[in-house]
Amino acid sequence: MASAAAGTLVVGAGAAGLCLATRLRELGDDQAITIVGDEPEPPYERPLLSKTYLRGEHDRSSIFLREAGWFQQQQIDLVTGDGVVEIAREASGGTALTASGRSIPFARLALATGAAPRRLMVEGADLDGVVLLRTLTESDDLARRLRQAGDVVVVGGGFIGLEVAASARALGCRVTVVELTGHLLGRAVTPELSHFFRQAHERRGTTVVLGTGVSRLTGHDGTVTAAVLTNGTRLPADVVVVGIGATPRTVLAGGLGLDVEPRGIVVDRHALTSDRATVAAGDCTVSPNPFSRGLVGLTRLESVAHADDQSRTAAATLLGHLAAYDTVPWFWSDQGELRLQIAGLPMGADLSVLRGDPASEKFSVLSFRDGLLIAAECVGASPDYVAVKRGLEKGMTVDPDAAADPSVPLKRLLTPL
Repeated sequence: MASAAAGTLVVGAGAAGLCLATRLRELGDDQAITIVGDEPEPPYERPLLSKTYLRGEHDRSSIFLREAGWFQQQQIDLVTGDGVVEIAREASGGTALTASGRSIPFARLALATGAAPRRLMVEGADLDGVVLLRTLTESDDLARRLRQAGDVVVVGGGFIGLEVAASARALGCRVTVVELTGHLLGRAVTPELSHFFRQAHERRGTTVVLGTGVSRLTGHDGTVTAAVLTNGTRLPADVVVVGIGATPRTVLAGGLGLDVEPRGIVVDRHALTSDRATVAAGDCTVSPNPFSRGLVGLTRLESVAHADDQSRTAAATLLGHLAAYDTVPWFWSDQGELRLQIAGLPMGADLSVLRGDPASEKFSVLSFRDGLLIAAECVGASPDYVAVKRGLEKGMTVDPDAAADPSVPLKRLLTPL
């Protein structure tokens, strides 16, 4: 049986795990904290892996979130390259076993296990040159390959796929994006934004193929040479990047008997799991929508902002300070020189208002439901993004007709409910 001296075990050494441990210390927790991760590196800025880091604009050490001495100063034991494979839990604590056989006792448990990239399940998917992008090691490998590649096929038109496409194009590659559905970013943005990003990428030389999947990959001497699409098209490929989403890592939670579903570990507004003792945060979770104007029901959010905010809630919960996670969601994506910033959640909108001209690549799309502003998607329009984010946080809205005039700053149009 674990004792109180065993402190807190944080399973997962990504942004969520680090933020959770940091917040525990900020709240005055002086008990032992252990963070365990299966990657060999300390926590780093994962969003950069498909963008500036992939293009060689950062050296490796610059993307780590904390210097090595910080963990010692905070009396946090960081275990890397040795993931947790089993957890035995009791009411007063428990013990975790790592892949190397290390036993770690704990009094409190936090799961920040993240997500794993989905693999392409077609013939030839195991050929050399078919790559995923989730980890720092994978980004290093992809960067090396892109610098030697001519033709690159990106499978998946989501954020990772489009960010990688822009980076590959900047490195001189010929790029084709293949998306199974009829829309880029279809699960995350409004149709107006989806249409814009297709045109913007095509203007820059990327070929975009929609409504088509990959049926098989072919190669020579074990290395990929082409992607064959479901419509029969054969695309030459020196590198195939698979970016078709990520699956939450819920195996440990399932082994503990916690409620899980395909979208993640089920937690409440306090980041508590179904056993009412363990907390979970970040990409591995599905939780009530934290945005009061959002759709009712469990929602899965994938962003560093969400991981940080939910982890702070989880840390407070572990220390007995129950405060609901009710932050306005926000997100950003850099695709080459195109910067998209989103405040709120546009899903479920019944009205969209275009503010500015998409041809200028500086515009916003405001989403409304039942007459209330629920989100802003801003391309090259940071003032609009900042105004909406702050307005939503203060419970404000804007008149849709007035908002359509880009000559009037949004911050002047926001009004309380």
